[in-house]
Amino acid sequence: MSTQLLIITLYFVLTILIGLYAKKKSTSANSFHGAGLGVLMCVAAGTGEWLGGTSTTGVSEYGFTSGISGAWYTIANGIGVIVLSIFFAKLYRSLDTVTVPGIIEKYLGVNVRVVASVLLTFVMIAVGTAQIIAAGTLGVTVLGLNFSAAVLIMGIGFIIYTLAGGMNSIGYTNIMHLICMYGGTAIALFCVSSYIGGFSALTANLPADPYFRMDGIGWPKVSSWIIASVLGACTAQAGIQPILAAKDVNVARKSAFLTGLVVAPFGILTALLGMAAKVKFPELANAKLALPTLMMNLNPVVGGIVLASIFAAVLSTISPIILAAGTMFTKDIYQRIFKPQASDKEILLVSRVSTGLAGVFCIILALVLYGGAAILDMVYFAYSIRGALFVVLLFGIYWRFTSQRGAVWAMIITGAVGLFWVVYRANTGSFPISPGFSETYAAVIAAALSTILFSYVFRDKNIQNKNVSSSK
Repeated sequence: MSTQLLIITLYFVLTILIGLYAKKKSTSANSFHGAGLGVLMCVAAGTGEWLGGTSTTGVSEYGFTSGISGAWYTIANGIGVIVLSIFFAKLYRSLDTVTVPGIIEKYLGVNVRVVASVLLTFVMIAVGTAQIIAAGTLGVTVLGLNFSAAVLIMGIGFIIYTLAGGMNSIGYTNIMHLICMYGGTAIALFCVSSYIGGFSALTANLPADPYFRMDGIGWPKVSSWIIASVLGACTAQAGIQPILAAKDVNVARKSAFLTGLVVAPFGILTALLGMAAKVKFPELANAKLALPTLMMNLNPVVGGIVLASIFAAVLSTISPIILAAGTMFTKDIYQRIFKPQASDKEILLVSRVSTGLAGVFCIILALVLYGGAAILDMVYFAYSIRGALFVVLLFGIYWRFTSQRGAVWAMIITGAVGLFWVVYRANTGSFPISPGFSETYAAVIAAALSTILFSYVFRDKNIQNKNVSSSK
């Protein structure tokens, strides 16, 4: 067994053990979904939504091809979470719910809650599948494992520790993941500096444009990331669930703000590593392998620690994703629609079963979609839907004429527009209107226009009255 594989295996086993340890703190449905969390647990659980495989291997890929501007990915996510903390954390926390669809129901009604729950569960499954593929790819390209075996082993492992303790398992393990991610990346930067001949080698071997320009990746992409992050942060179940589970409003707001500060700078570190890989391996054919290739050529122990930090980033996202999917099914569909009087024991069972099934579904999709571009298209579509849902919610909060049926139709129309955008790009290589008019812009505009139009077409007096009373 190679040193790198041994370190990652030990790290994975330790993660499972910590997750199992948290089981004793999750003896009720409320504790499983999250309740009474302090700042540290909220921050640890919340960052998992934003610091996944894309923030490590993905941003290093952008660093390899476009330079430091690739860091905008996590900077944009940090901005989104800070906007959430300043403008919406207090409001959300006051609504006495643990799901984003539950928030939506307060302003738009139960039918919209169900539709939003289905759409957001799809978002969670898409993101979770992408993370599992990232974990499996790491196993293939770096550790020499068979993809199917890597996915099954890792998938079963993260399902076990997530089901054991729910939000408590996520909080405890993510504290370790955060330490490993920042610590491992810092070690990598220190070692890489010597490996490539100092960071002066970056300026000596890379052109200033685009590698040292914050707009090197292009402002259309940067602005799209920021818009998607700000809108998405305010409807991201996995990121918002810890805030809704905070022990009070002050903890909710403080932890959301700190989460943004933790998330934002991480991409700068991984973008620099991608730039270092460009200096050392300028002929590398696949930019996606920039960071793993760099790490495999360092000291085996150092490389193993940093590869473990990449693995930690993936794990820190997968667990809150499948818990979020299970929570929304349990709270927004099973308990809200089918069995409102279900006992706590029954809700806990349904939560564990639905969370486990979400993980299994992600594993199956990862095995089916591996090697194709379909998963990326699905993720882009999912992100556009999440941002558009927040636009509909904003109308529900601030525009008293928003109707329940209008909101439902707006979500359906937005989904159709977003799907058309990504399918069109997948088949033609460009967006329908212009190169910079991404699915994010299309979905947001479609959400706004269709909410206004269909709210006038379908008038719901009861929802109007509810909006008026909720805004007072």
